[in-house]
Formats: sequence, C-alpha cells, structure tokens
Amino acid sequence: MTERIQHPVVPSPVPEECVLAPGDADLLFGGARTAYAFTDESVTDADLHAIYELAQWAPTAVNAQPLRVVAVRSEPARERLLDCLPRGNREQAAGAPLTLVCAADRAFADALPRLHPRGERYRDLLESGGEQMRERWARTSALVQVGFLIMAIRAIGMAAGPMNGDDAQALARAFFPEQDVEILLVINVGRPSADAFQKRNPRLTFEEAYKVE
Repeated sequence: MTERIQHPVVPSPVPEECVLAPGDADLLFGGARTAYAFTDESVTDADLHAIYELAQWAPTAVNAQPLRVVAVRSEPARERLLDCLPRGNREQAAGAPLTLVCAADRAFADALPRLHPRGERYRDLLESGGEQMRERWARTSALVQVGFLIMAIRAIGMAAGPMNGDDAQALARAFFPEQDVEILLVINVGRPSADAFQKRNPRLTFEEAYKVE
C-alpha cells in the first residue's frame, strides 16, 4: 500500500503530488453517486473520526464551524429518527448502518473567541446584527461543511446517501433538544450494496450553469 503524502500547508503552485490522480478524482466526483442501499458492515467510531479529520477543513465564515452532527447508530436512536422521516426516506435510513443528522447551530458565535483571532469582535457584530444575520451565517457555512462531509465519506471508501430532513422540527426535538439549530439534511453512510445506485441522471451544461463576465 502506497503511503499517503500529507501536506499541512499546500504552497503555490500546487506540487504535482497534491493533484488528484484520475482514479481519486473519480472516487470523489464523477464516479461517485448517491447510495440508496447498504451492506450490514458497521460504520465504526474510527471511521467517523477519519471522516471528521478530513471534513473539518471546510472553509467557513470567520472559521465559525457551525455544523453540528448527531450520528445515529443505536436502535433507540434509529427508532426516533425513523419517526421523523417520510416513508421513502424512512426505508433508506432503516437499511443504513449509520445516519448523520446535520444541523446549523445558530448559537455558533459563542465559540468564536477561541476559533478566530478577532473572534470577540465578530461575536459582538453578530449579536448586534440580530437573529437573521446569525441564521444566514450559520446556514451558509454549515452547508459548505456538509459538502465537505459528503466528500470525506467518499474519500475513506464509503458511500453517502443525503436526504432532506422533511420534518425539521421533529428532528430538532429528537436530536438537538434545548439547542437553537436549523436542520439541514440527513446523510445515510455505509458500504454500498450491489443494488445501491440508480442510473446516472444528466447534469446541466456549463453554459446553463455558469456565466462568465
């Protein structure tokens, strides 16, 4: 097995060894798809920590890191989860060894003094900016973190099945009691089974999605 080269700080221009090989890029992007079914192989605590070690580097506004995640694995927690999901999503979550409930913490500013050199200043700014400003900052950065989370799941060789958390209030009560959060989505995690994937759907063209000015 080839030892991976770690680069705590990637200089510019990017060294050749830091550029993804075609197989790695395929694993993370074009070759990866949403998984709808999983094997019975468990997702261990070591797996979860490996996912976090990669996902933690997502860029967030003033390094706020507002994403909060509950990893649902036990049967009692899974029963609470399934009660909050619509039928189709419930069936998918029931067959996954692990499901991540992802939320944006609107009280994220409390941690800013230890996360950013000007954290107290930004905390005061958010306090004076009001509830809508805090919600907007929390949601935007947490969604960026979710994207990195999905990529991290793929990077360690597992599959992700992200789904909308339709009954957001029920999910918040069940997994984030007494916390001021916005539920974003849930992600099933595990090893994909033989029938895990659907046929690849088309993507928009560059011209449809991008405008260069």
